[in-house]
Amino acid sequence: MAAITFGPTLTLKAVGDDVPQKWHGAVTDEIGGLIRVYKDGHVERPNIVPLVSTALPPELGVASADAVVDKFTNVWARFYVPNHGVQNQLLPLIVYFHGGGFCIGSAAWSCYHEFLAKLALKVNCVIMSVNYRLAPENPLPAAYEDGFKALMWLGRQLLEASSEWWTRRCNFSRVFLAGDSAGANIAHHLAARLASDDGTELKAANSLCFEGAILIQPFFGGEARTESEKHAARQPPSSALTVAASDTYWRLALPRGSNRDHPWCNPLKQDERRGCNSGKTRVLPRTLVCVSERDILRDRNVEYCGALAEAGNVVECVMHAGVGHAFQVLSKSQMAQARALEMMSHVGAFVHR
Repeated sequence: MAAITFGPTLTLKAVGDDVPQKWHGAVTDEIGGLIRVYKDGHVERPNIVPLVSTALPPELGVASADAVVDKFTNVWARFYVPNHGVQNQLLPLIVYFHGGGFCIGSAAWSCYHEFLAKLALKVNCVIMSVNYRLAPENPLPAAYEDGFKALMWLGRQLLEASSEWWTRRCNFSRVFLAGDSAGANIAHHLAARLASDDGTELKAANSLCFEGAILIQPFFGGEARTESEKHAARQPPSSALTVAASDTYWRLALPRGSNRDHPWCNPLKQDERRGCNSGKTRVLPRTLVCVSERDILRDRNVEYCGALAEAGNVVECVMHAGVGHAFQVLSKSQMAQARALEMMSHVGAFVHR
């Protein structure tokens, strides 16, 4: 299994490109090599990252399996459980959401399969990686609702004393929400929903005990540009996220007619109108935010950490030097691999604190 480095500058295969256009009309939105949307709503996503099965090298010491969360919406999850250590030891559970601007990505992507298997091993935890519906076919709040369904489903496994093999290793009183990029955005909104719930809407999920959130390069936006967005040229070559790509992802994911100051994109904008201490930025008991120094989202991520702290939340902000967006899954450079190990160490310390 090898992670694949790619960027939005990749192009779609030239062979047959004119045929879909003839069938589906003009291209209305495109991020080169990643997604192409046609006038009639047809969507193409080139298979630039392989989809892989649950298989893992035996020597890694991690078992993996898939489970159906909701057959009607095709929401499913992939579990990672370390084999080492005391077999009856209960481990913390991380519910993880993959990135991809809400428009691309999969829990079966080879780069996520490799990263999360290693993360489960390094942190010594069980990981539930959720595969949610994608925009533009399923614009927001579909991804949030799928995340909500996943938590409700997880709560039912506990309440119904499920005999699934992975449940025998889970400590359901130590659950963390996590994700990277768009997945971190999902984790944030689920955390805020859990914090504001009165105990009725999330009855099944509230049977779990959520200890915190782990947000890796959370995908937020806004109409006004930040300094890190204005100086995007400082990004590493072939960055996984450019300003233009970010704008396109949000245009495809948000409800029609919305701009980037919509609360789903810019969660701090509503707080700005109501006052920072309004409680809108309430999340789980504690939050870890991993920021990349050469990411266009750097300033938004740092601002988010400040808003959480000002609203009375316990937040830890870690800056990873010299790397860009999604480096932990998309880059094989020596620096990126070193920073990915640092990230895993921070996550492990946060989970086991």
